[in-house]
Amino acid sequence: MTRRPGAPRLLLMEVPLTEDQITQLAQVAKAKGRTTDELAQEVLARYLEEEARFVEAVRLGEAQLERGEYLSHEEVGQRIKRLSHP
Repeated sequence: MTRRPGAPRLLLMEVPLTEDQITQLAQVAKAKGRTTDELAQEVLARYLEEEARFVEAVRLGEAQLERGEYLSHEEVGQRIKRLSHP
């Protein structure tokens, strides 16, 4: 079997799953016309992308705090009042 040019090299990894998780994975994969391996790769890729975005957002928030760029509890309350009572 040859690999497509530019395609990532696939490695195998064992992940313990519950019977319910295996059943759900198989059901969703079947509904999407995918294999369970393809669906698991897709789900993991999406999770890792979202986790990276979350970590970056936290990093940016921490940097804003260090620069003193934040609202006090009272300021947040005032903004909410203004937004809810135009």
